[in-house]
Amino acid sequence: MKKKILVIQGPNINLIGERETSVYGSESIDVINKEIIDYAEKFNIKADIFQSNIEGELVTEIQKARKEYDGIIINAGAYTHYSIAIRDAIAAIKIPCIEVHFSNINAREEFRKISVIAPVCAGSIIGFGKFSYLLAVKGIAEFI
Repeated sequence: MKKKILVIQGPNINLIGERETSVYGSESIDVINKEIIDYAEKFNIKADIFQSNIEGELVTEIQKARKEYDGIIINAGAYTHYSIAIRDAIAAIKIPCIEVHFSNINAREEFRKISVIAPVCAGSIIGFGKFSYLLAVKGIAEFI
């Protein structure tokens, strides 16, 4: 049976390709999401994508994922640095979650260096642009 993962894209990720292209690149998030879906297929994994700018919607999707998916890849965007609600939702579920970021958050502003979700994730992949997601797919394939 094919495994399933949910890729959760947080606030402003829908603007990738338009915003701060020197940090996030110029490819649209739609192109990147398709690459993620196609790459997951190489591991016999079905990847679904969910994006929201609303914290509560992200929490709800994480909670629902525990019954529908084998793992999660999450770019929580700015919520990474302060959302205890998202952290607690990840901690509450029994499926592995990998945190990803396009940029190296440790090389940016001080407030970006703290991830409140990292301690409850199976791992974090940061700083490789869109390839952070592909590395996370490979990683989650090992977990599930």
